Amino acid sequence: MLPPVTSYRPAGAARRPSRLLIVEDEKRLALSLAKGLMAEGYAVDVVHDGLEGLQRASEGGHDLIVLDIMLPGLNGYRVCAALRAAGNDVPVLMLTAKDGEYDEAEGLDTGADDYLTKPFSYVVLVARVKALLRRRGQSAPPVLRVGALSIDQGSHKVTLDGAEVSLTAKEFAVLEQLALRAGEVVSKPEILEHVWDFAYEGDLNIIEVYVSALRRKLGAGYIATVRGAGYRLVTGA
Repeated sequence: MLPPVTSYRPAGAARRPSRLLIVEDEKRLALSLAKGLMAEGYAVDVVHDGLEGLQRASEGGHDLIVLDIMLPGLNGYRVCAALRAAGNDVPVLMLTAKDGEYDEAEGLDTGADDYLTKPFSYVVLVARVKALLRRRGQSAPPVLRVGALSIDQGSHKVTLDGAEVSLTAKEFAVLEQLALRAGEVVSKPEILEHVWDFAYEGDLNIIEVYVSALRRKLGAGYIATVRGAGYRLVTGA
């Protein structure tokens, strides 16, 4: 029999609050997140082990899962993959101390909806949680179409003239930001803010690397450089 899950409920809530499950083995961090999210009006359950996290998540009743990757018993990738294989579509926000592109891609490939790299801002985490909960209450994410280019925000699938284009997680995120403002100039700082983790302190020119990769895969005519201003996805390409 599993031990009772630690639960936190907002005081005086008039209606059923969204119920979150935190699966995090760093107990101080888990408690801090739980208290903060409870103050935001959420009901929060906390477990510290991957196996128990999978069991609790499989029982249903949660509107979102905050899932660490490095967990005892069963890592976050396997927990998420097992949930998706069982048909559980609850939104999953992954937390990871890793920051490699491969790790981000693997997390998304197992079915995670979003990720945050430690250390992260609590404000950013709350914003991601709210965005995922809003998305869950809406219809399927839209497909962005720019000329012969199709960008599915739900499946992260990109096609060009009907043929699928294989992109990394970061390449997709950069393209998505440009597509959301197709025809407009998007600056490097704006791309960095939406695509990279807030704690990124590297060279801003890293964006050029991903834009170059996108041009190789999509064709040079799709992304125009506006010197001194940023990049623009060309609608007539």
